[in-house]
Amino acid sequence: MKTLLLTIFSVLCIQAVLGVDPYEHSKVVCYWNSTAYDRQGPAKFQLEDVKPALSLCTHLIYGYAHISSDFEVVPGSTNLDTGSGYSYYRLATQLKRMFPDLKIYLSVGGNSDPYDEEHKYLVLTETSEGRMKFINSVNRLLNDYDFDGIDLAWQFPPVRPKKQRSTLGSFWHGLKKKLGYGKFKDDKEQEHRDGFTILVRDLKTQLRPRLKSLTVTVLPHVNASVYYDARLLAPNIDAVHLFTFDQKTPEYSPKEADFPAPIYSSFGRVPEDNIDVAARYWLEHGTPGSRIIVGIPTYARTWKLTSDSQISGVPPIVTDGAGAPGPHTDQPGLLSYAETCAKLTEHAAGRLRRVSDPSKKYGSYAYQAYNSDTGEEGIWAGYEDPDTAGNKAAFVKLKGLGGVAIVDLSLDDFRGVCTGDKYPIIRGAKYKL
Repeated sequence: MKTLLLTIFSVLCIQAVLGVDPYEHSKVVCYWNSTAYDRQGPAKFQLEDVKPALSLCTHLIYGYAHISSDFEVVPGSTNLDTGSGYSYYRLATQLKRMFPDLKIYLSVGGNSDPYDEEHKYLVLTETSEGRMKFINSVNRLLNDYDFDGIDLAWQFPPVRPKKQRSTLGSFWHGLKKKLGYGKFKDDKEQEHRDGFTILVRDLKTQLRPRLKSLTVTVLPHVNASVYYDARLLAPNIDAVHLFTFDQKTPEYSPKEADFPAPIYSSFGRVPEDNIDVAARYWLEHGTPGSRIIVGIPTYARTWKLTSDSQISGVPPIVTDGAGAPGPHTDQPGLLSYAETCAKLTEHAAGRLRRVSDPSKKYGSYAYQAYNSDTGEEGIWAGYEDPDTAGNKAAFVKLKGLGGVAIVDLSLDDFRGVCTGDKYPIIRGAKYKL
């Protein structure tokens, strides 16, 4: 009997030691979007480019896997993820040989599945059969690859911004809604919320004996109060990653540029989405602070300035859609941090005027006004830099949260062209935790 009790006591002690999280309030979760491999020139991001970041990261999240029409997890890019030419799933998890303390997860969704296929993420949650197919496919994947856990970056329908409309505009908008035009409307919100909660519970039940982690990523513009029952999710998730950025983007708000990732609401404005609001929802609904991870982007969102834009550059500012694409990332409305800092240097062609954020609440921006003499369009950029990333990390520390999520590695200055140091945004955040 004494031997049995001693054995039980020893097992409990071992579990207690293993359960201690050395990064309880200092997690640096680094997202690796594998599609950056397809970029050309200096923006091409490969396996070797990941390694210099991993001494700074506590967790690495590889994205993104998709969901098949049969509700099973499938690679987002078969050739890159599991193909004989690359097999990045296997190569990614082998990074633990060099960084044994690093935890590596696979993320599912992340707005990487085509928009017209997003209904899969809702329909899957509706039945026990659909949920079990998904869970079984996760188990098979974990048998084949040595990921430490799964991240669910579920593609719930985003909320659209409310627009200021004239009386006639409001009438026409209402008529279009009645006729069925416009963005998808989820008529089963409560059912999908409950189904997702059950999915998380049942998946965690399968992962717990295998000592595998389960995390949730809340994507930009998804209404957490609609789709995430925080109180019921909290016992079954190891962390929630809040993508509290892209609150304003040229696609989402083409006619008005504003801070994309504020910590607090701007003074005198209608209350808006920001880091503080998002974190408080999860805290107030029972999620331990140590499990709340705040997302920090590594890029700028840009808009086009015209003759109708204010010359001061002060947001919110009138714009006309996305800014010109960067020379390397080649995506309208987006600049990597390396592309942004190149436009801030004193002798840069098309130099942007930088405006810092002494309040440490809203973020930095830079702009070049419309040229009335030549008719040349201007640009407005709301961006992250090492200082603003540090401000967000300081907020995390002040509120007793779990850490930061860097989104993503490929858009930070991974070549060190700005200051000579690779990954300056990760460094700016990590050293303030």
